[in-house]
Amino acid sequence: MAMAKPVLSLLVHLHAALLFVPDPAAGAMYNVLRYGARADGVTDSAGPFLRAWADACRSPTPATVYVPPGRFLVGLATFSGPCSSRAVTFSIAGTVVAPEGYGGRGSSGRWITFENVEGLTVSGGTLDGRGGALWACKRRRHGGCPTGASSLTISNSRDVVVDGVRSVDSELFHVVVLQCRGVTVRGVTVEAPADSPNTDGIHVHMSSHVSVYDARIHTGDDCISVGPGNSHLWIERVACGPGHGISIGSLGMQQGMAVEAVQNVTVKTTWFTGTMNGLRIKTWGGSKRGFVRGVTFMDATMSGVDNPIIIDQNYCPNGRGCPRMSSSIKISEVKYVDIRGSSATPVAVNFDCSRSNPCSGISLQDVALTYRNRVAKSYCQNAQGITLGLVLPPSCL
Repeated sequence: MAMAKPVLSLLVHLHAALLFVPDPAAGAMYNVLRYGARADGVTDSAGPFLRAWADACRSPTPATVYVPPGRFLVGLATFSGPCSSRAVTFSIAGTVVAPEGYGGRGSSGRWITFENVEGLTVSGGTLDGRGGALWACKRRRHGGCPTGASSLTISNSRDVVVDGVRSVDSELFHVVVLQCRGVTVRGVTVEAPADSPNTDGIHVHMSSHVSVYDARIHTGDDCISVGPGNSHLWIERVACGPGHGISIGSLGMQQGMAVEAVQNVTVKTTWFTGTMNGLRIKTWGGSKRGFVRGVTFMDATMSGVDNPIIIDQNYCPNGRGCPRMSSSIKISEVKYVDIRGSSATPVAVNFDCSRSNPCSGISLQDVALTYRNRVAKSYCQNAQGITLGLVLPPSCL
């Protein structure tokens, strides 16, 4: 009996040694297969994934959780910090598959979540959300559908990189950045059918210093949506279509924060093909206070876009339950520079602003938008601003 504890300790150390492969450059590597994960697409590997994460998170040196090639079924999983090291990588070489109906009633609205981490990198691989069953339920419009869940959520974290991830068929949003600071999303691909409801590609909410680069997004809702509470966002080199465009808002839904604000946003070098909108700001009518200011949209190419440039302060989806009031969200200092291409509707520039809080400081510079190879139209209501250079359609500001 006296030898039991030393022998047990030795076995624990030997077991731990088998669970990672040291890498002089990347530190320790924790392969989920060695924790019992199975690449058969049937066995739930959430437990092995979480155990591998726990060991990597405890590592005092840089560490990597490695998901090798194959299909891994993973149920709802939250990978929590803080971690001992500020250099933890979650590297996916294979495909992570959601269970059918994983976002049912009572769920958190999330499938895979990383929270309270600093210095995290999530790289490569495919996340398959298997959202088809939920979309079919929503299309039938009989109510009683499950809640659904977003595929990848980065929450309450700092200095995170999401690199080269492919997200397909998420039940809800594909990638969510929530209450974070210093997040870079680059090289991400989003794929979902054009009629898949509420499948925003990348959604940013209550975060600052978030950057999105080199994204290809084909989905059924906004390619990128910017919710309230965001500042210092940079979005560059994004190809969108099908989808609803790049949207700031909607803001002012009468719930949540006392003041809804978005400021200091740059959207640069984007391509929109067959989308419902191009560059959009949308707010609900109502008494919820807030503002959007310091926004620059530049170097955008439109191809058959229904609403290439639009500010909609009377946003009222489905025409039901809307307050029918003047929006209290103030929109100002919004620049459109070098926007070109074709509109699928006669009105290519639409500024439908609040009567109680008119849009101000709107700037159009070097805009060339056509409708069926002819000059398109512009529409302004409660909008004030200037034009610079050649602007077509002729400005109504």
